[in-house]
Amino acid sequence: MLVLGVESTAHTIGIGVVEDGEILANVNDTYIPPSGFGIHPREAAEHHAKIAVALLREALRKAGRDASAIDAVAYSAGPGLGPALRIGAVLARALSVKLGKPLVPVHHGVAHIEIARALTGSCDPLVLLISGGHTMIVGFADGRYRVFGETLDMAVGNAIDKFAREVGLGYPGVPAVERCAEGAKSVVPLPINIIGQDLAFSGLVTKAVDLYKSGEVDLPTLCKSLVETAYYMLAEVLERALAYTGKRELVVAGGVARSARLRQILEAIAEDRGVKLKIVPFEYAGDNGAMIALTGYYAFRRGVSVSVEESFVKQRWRLDQVDVPWFSDVCVSTSDGRRPS
Repeated sequence: MLVLGVESTAHTIGIGVVEDGEILANVNDTYIPPSGFGIHPREAAEHHAKIAVALLREALRKAGRDASAIDAVAYSAGPGLGPALRIGAVLARALSVKLGKPLVPVHHGVAHIEIARALTGSCDPLVLLISGGHTMIVGFADGRYRVFGETLDMAVGNAIDKFAREVGLGYPGVPAVERCAEGAKSVVPLPINIIGQDLAFSGLVTKAVDLYKSGEVDLPTLCKSLVETAYYMLAEVLERALAYTGKRELVVAGGVARSARLRQILEAIAEDRGVKLKIVPFEYAGDNGAMIALTGYYAFRRGVSVSVEESFVKQRWRLDQVDVPWFSDVCVSTSDGRRPS
């Protein structure tokens, strides 16, 4: 079974090709906003529209497959930026109609989880999902991913990106702030906003920016303080969730999974709790077409598809509203250590 996937929720448009659970191609291109600015939805959509066809051709070339061989077309149906989402959906609909193939809607956050589970060989983990607009701790139960804690305002990656813009460190913000933090010798107290199992990062960013503007604290110290506080907050709710759920695997999915400092903190938690830490490979941490194709493959095998007339996009679509009938399929393991398909 050959499935093509289209990702276009935010700054990245990607095309992935998966055959029988194996990734044949993963081609992506990212819109970089002007220095000091966040993502403008219309400008991101214009970028995606200009490059979509070229990416499609490149993905098929890398996969070594002709478009006529495609069995289904998957697309990121949400959540995300409306104009960007619609570009990917239009491309997917056009392919579906032209090829006469089924259309499979995919939840962006679920796709991050599924590619992380598949590529790390994880079966039933607690998941820390830290992609663009997501900061969630989830685990599977009763047919869906259930949320054990989440951000109440902005995602942790967005929070660090916002701080980076405010202090002139540019985009992407997370690696820039972490590099800046390496020059610090100490930290200063910043607000820790943990409400039950949930988190709030906006007050943390506001305080850090205020301190920067006042000149009271040097930038490296602020960067280190921000990163350590934000990651400590994640660690606190993660430990609670691990204790509550009893899960023996911890999977980290999404773009912020690339953080070296966060990895160190999570390794300490995993060792202390006696759980296996599994982090999505670097190439597949950020938004990418392969994760949409792979999740579309799992979903389509379980009968998930929509007509073109029903193929709406959802800017707001909660992860725990999505049925995951294929969950156990990803748990199939092999004795020789190959990636489960």
